[in-house]
Amino acid sequence: MKTHIILALFMGLLSLPLQTICQQVPGDIVTYVSVDEGKYIGSPSLAILPNGDYVASHDFFGPKSSEWQQAVSRIFVSKDKGKKWRQVSTIHGAFWSSLFVHKGDLYLLGPDRHHGTVLIRKSTDGGKTWTQPTNKENGVILTGEFHCAPMPVVEYNGRLWRPMETAHGPILEWGKRYGAMVMSADINADLLNAKSWQVSNSVPYNSEYLNGNFGGWLEGNFVVGRDNQLWNVLRVDNKNSLQEKAAFLELSTDGKELKFDKETGFVDFPGGSKKFVIKFDEKSGEYYTLANVIPEKYSSKYPNRNPATFRNVLMLRKSKDLKNWVDVKTILENEDVINHGFQYVDWLFDGNDIIVLSRTAFFDGKKNARNNHDANYLTFHRIEKFRSL
Repeated sequence: MKTHIILALFMGLLSLPLQTICQQVPGDIVTYVSVDEGKYIGSPSLAILPNGDYVASHDFFGPKSSEWQQAVSRIFVSKDKGKKWRQVSTIHGAFWSSLFVHKGDLYLLGPDRHHGTVLIRKSTDGGKTWTQPTNKENGVILTGEFHCAPMPVVEYNGRLWRPMETAHGPILEWGKRYGAMVMSADINADLLNAKSWQVSNSVPYNSEYLNGNFGGWLEGNFVVGRDNQLWNVLRVDNKNSLQEKAAFLELSTDGKELKFDKETGFVDFPGGSKKFVIKFDEKSGEYYTLANVIPEKYSSKYPNRNPATFRNVLMLRKSKDLKNWVDVKTILENEDVINHGFQYVDWLFDGNDIIVLSRTAFFDGKKNARNNHDANYLTFHRIEKFRSL
């Protein structure tokens, strides 16, 4: 009798609306895609419009997506500080792209597909409609093969700065094909004109780094040090060590020269084998990041697992000098390492809070995500009064 009752309750659960089933999913759900569709949520990016509305974007990747031809990105808007979201547009030809606001207008910057041409689009109505790049005067910035994640576009010293990676090789393998570089443009320039953008030299992969265990660097952050040194701080692939690192590449003041010191450039950085964003908080005078760290209880259980595949813990961390970091608080965690992940988060300071957009892999009431990487949710989160944590 008890078995029949439990079965009836379970079947009743499956008949409930999705939002009811998904109450177990942390945060506020921006959007969801079933694992059965063969395409997954990628590339979260977040912006705040001058009127206070939040804007979120993501793309689709996976076997049934168009990521290798003309990738699809979607734009969502929230008018109630992230509690509810509404899709306002779909963009064809946008992948790994960053949202940012400049001089009151909204922009989207990134490749048109996996390892594609770098495009920039502009919206003057909060993301509902966008310019369509067709040439170097209206949004086609770099032609060739490029890689990135939705990293922040940072305004500093009269310029906008955005790291990127070339994907030209010469070794055409993930990680090994990427060369670190930084784009920049004058804040008063026409951002849709390719001539407005300057590109640094590209620093390539070197198989000798990390005693031959270096797998590549990617997804760089533009960060200004306390001594005003400009840095491109990149994720580092090293499959053979759970002691994660970040790579610090020095950028010249004019943004033209990028260089790496192999003796000092690799810095211990828990979470450094996954995408992370670093920002400086003017009020506290500290740098913050949200990173997928690997607590000992998980590393001891999976001692031989690739560190880049631990994405089930999201930790708020801070530093005074960019090199020495401390944990502040675990923001999201699930004990399932294999099928749950809170990853590729984009985030912003919002007064006394931090707002977060996550590519989230989570059980949907019927099925798990395909794995912790192939996310089925885009979720929004708020870290209240983060400076007092």
